[in-house]
Amino acid sequence: MVLGGLQKNSFIDYPGKICSVLFLSGCNFDCPYCHNPALVKDRPVISPPVDTETVYEFLESHRVFLDGVVISGGEPTLHKDIADLCEKIKQMGYKVKLDTNGSRPQVIKMLNHEGLVDYIAMDIKTDPFKYSPISKEDNTPEQILSSIEIIMEANLPHEFKTTCIKPLVDESVIETIAHLIEGSDLYALQRFRKTEVLHPEFFEENEYRIEEDELLHLKSVAEPWVKRCIIR
Repeated sequence: MVLGGLQKNSFIDYPGKICSVLFLSGCNFDCPYCHNPALVKDRPVISPPVDTETVYEFLESHRVFLDGVVISGGEPTLHKDIADLCEKIKQMGYKVKLDTNGSRPQVIKMLNHEGLVDYIAMDIKTDPFKYSPISKEDNTPEQILSSIEIIMEANLPHEFKTTCIKPLVDESVIETIAHLIEGSDLYALQRFRKTEVLHPEFFEENEYRIEEDELLHLKSVAEPWVKRCIIR
């Protein structure tokens, strides 16, 4: 497992909790707007790289101050020892939130079945049948659809989120996604902020901006289908 970095405290990444965020390197998606390109390339984002023992020592010494740990990426479910990591963190008394792209439904199911996660947040990039341009492997729509179903049936707090950027997202895409996650706890439409990105050339060749009034319209399309819809 390559640890990409540790954000020691956050008030926004785990709803209702003060948390640390642990970033795992490596991803099987190739989203042009990804703001953690080093993680996608399976490299640490800090130097020198952090190791698991250092992370465990930090978490052990900060149990009084922190409520939870977010395991993010990259894509955490690619790592074969993800269960061991979650278990170790849970044993310290922390709640664990998993951020995932939904490409490994069997891992999500296992972590839930073993009681190793307390909150799941899944990115839905676009219509599941239109993932091919952003995937590094042969991800089938069934994998994404299966992850959605597992999360919604898991009886855990959860959220789905979509980064709103053209041409991956439009009204028909949001309507499709909203129908798929009907009844879910939370659907977050995320503003895209252009900073360091994985494929800067994408933004030279495409009109990518979704303006605020368009975001509000997308929210109005989605919110009848979910318990809560927000713009983030």
